[in-house]
Amino acid sequence: MIAVIIPALDEAGRLPSLLADLAADAGLISQVIVVDGGSADATVSAARLAGARVVSAPPGRGVQLVAGLAQAQAPWLWLLHADARLPRGWHQRLAAVVAAPDDGVVRAWYGWLRLPLPGPHYRLLERAVGLRSRFWQRPYGDQSLLLRRRCLDLVGGFRPLPLMEDLDFAQRLARQGRFDSLGLAVQVDGRRWRRLGLLGTLWANAALRRAWRRGVAPQVLYGAYQNAQRRPWGSSSQP
Repeated sequence: MIAVIIPALDEAGRLPSLLADLAADAGLISQVIVVDGGSADATVSAARLAGARVVSAPPGRGVQLVAGLAQAQAPWLWLLHADARLPRGWHQRLAAVVAAPDDGVVRAWYGWLRLPLPGPHYRLLERAVGLRSRFWQRPYGDQSLLLRRRCLDLVGGFRPLPLMEDLDFAQRLARQGRFDSLGLAVQVDGRRWRRLGLLGTLWANAALRRAWRRGVAPQVLYGAYQNAQRRPWGSSSQP
């Protein structure tokens, strides 16, 4: 009923935890597709050991999503980051959404961002992301995204962008329909925020979004993003 698409690159240390979470699906998940972007670690082996189908694609989340979606055969699609963790009972919430009648609205559902980091400033960030997603209709890829195949096709699918594929898709979907909350907390790995800290990561992400809105080519942004990852003070956070 639901095909799960997981782009991955060198996530052997984190992907098995997500795949273990998904194993408690109570028959809801019909496919788990891990799209590997050329990992140098044991990501592919870990995915296969867990029973996931592995698809290879050039690195870049948008490119990998397009490759994975082409292999999906279910009417529902759930897009997850490879370092995500799901709470207990997650399948009950998804089952309720899937079972609800289709009202014809172009719609997708997002999760609540949760960070495994202490401090009130991170709790404020989580609340701010929730407000942005609800009122500005801008959930990002690390929050997960659940949608019908019909919705994906009506919006025009994901573009094979190396970066900003989630913002590009959210903008197009919001013009035709809406995003609703899954009511489900999705925890993302804290390494994305530890390297620069909260303010540094927010600043780096905002700079990438500003450059995107000015029309800087996604390939140029992706190069800058990759260079930042190689530096000890860089951020691996996906905006």
